Amino acid sequence: MALIQCQFYSQVLNLCTSMTVILPEPSIIGNKSNQFPEKKYQTLYLLHGLSDDDTIWTRRTSIERYVSSLRLAVVMPQVHHSFYTDMKYGNKYWTFLTKELPLLAQSFFPLSTARKDNFVAGLSMGGYGALKWALNHPETFSAAASLSGVTDIVKRKVDQPDGIFNLIFGDEELTGTEHDLFALIKKTHECEEKPIIYQCCGTEDFLYEDNLRFKKFCEEANYPLTTKFEQGNHEWGYWDKAIQEVLDWLPLNKGQ
Repeated sequence: MALIQCQFYSQVLNLCTSMTVILPEPSIIGNKSNQFPEKKYQTLYLLHGLSDDDTIWTRRTSIERYVSSLRLAVVMPQVHHSFYTDMKYGNKYWTFLTKELPLLAQSFFPLSTARKDNFVAGLSMGGYGALKWALNHPETFSAAASLSGVTDIVKRKVDQPDGIFNLIFGDEELTGTEHDLFALIKKTHECEEKPIIYQCCGTEDFLYEDNLRFKKFCEEANYPLTTKFEQGNHEWGYWDKAIQEVLDWLPLNKGQ
């Protein structure tokens, strides 16, 4: 695998930023099937949590080793404390994520643009971002995974009115908007093509009850959802194991 620290200029953010990318590494000798592929790579956009950055998945898990045999590219962007949102008092990270980043990544690297080849996952804040991105843009992703994700952003904002959510959303009412995962499940369920969802959370996690409500809501809406709740907390030991299970669950073209 090739591990690439990619620094680039974002026109949306009007600043230099970064993404960490894992690419399958073709062989220039030996078996022709391992040489430079004619098809572009399936891609997992892997999102970080609130206190992290684009390097965190490679520093705290063995994600590079886990994807080494899968012919899967992994793109990990940097969005700071934005909750994957165009911030009220900050930068336009939602526009950056959904419009600019994929185009840049696909121009820099041999990544497939086909919906069936694109997936998104993340932990905590990134779990929220993954579901928000996939449900707002079901035409882009065939699958999304949330690891200990913030699934009830409306409740979180109400519980912390003077904290970071005020910087992100201001006084905006989030219920029923593009930020509200419950409303997005209702809306996306009506789409002919909708991303399948994987949701996991540790039973000792402070977000466990929120995740249970989201699971129940999806089941009542008959939305295609796979869940795994087991012992675990909001920490990297849990996520290192969980990302391996997500990779097993994704509809990958294994061995092709």
